[in-house]
Amino acid sequence: MTDAPPTTGLHHVTNVCTDMERTREFYEEALGWHTVKRTQNYDDPGTPHYYFSSTPAGEPGTTVTYFEYPDSRGTPGPGASHHFAFGVEDEETLREWREHLRSRDVRVSEVKDRTYFRSVYFTDPDGLVFELATAGPGFGVDEDEPGSRAIDPFEDGRGADE
Repeated sequence: MTDAPPTTGLHHVTNVCTDMERTREFYEEALGWHTVKRTQNYDDPGTPHYYFSSTPAGEPGTTVTYFEYPDSRGTPGPGASHHFAFGVEDEETLREWREHLRSRDVRVSEVKDRTYFRSVYFTDPDGLVFELATAGPGFGVDEDEPGSRAIDPFEDGRGADE
């Protein structure tokens, strides 16, 4: 362990979109989130910066923000996020989310078994990959002290998807 000062956890994630209105509709209509702030990029004045939250007040840890750059196209790879995941309580809620997204014409994967949780994947209008993941069974399911040794998720048939 290090002697680094403590953090309070993830505060927010900022992404780039090509069409803020389309992104706003996705968050509000498909995800049921709230637009909690509309401003501009402090480092690039004139560039829209919207804040979306799973709660009406937009508390830290519940917020995703976007800068609008209409002519941009990202490339997955080093320096870029692969995807980000939102938590759900259990597999029943995960399946409800899957049906909810499908009813709004969002392409969503089947439920995947990730050993430590179950999840589904989908993308936003610009192709950013999202995951919804259950709280359990948790990282301690296959070792007493999580992180104490390397685990092969495919050992003994684990890691298979539904």
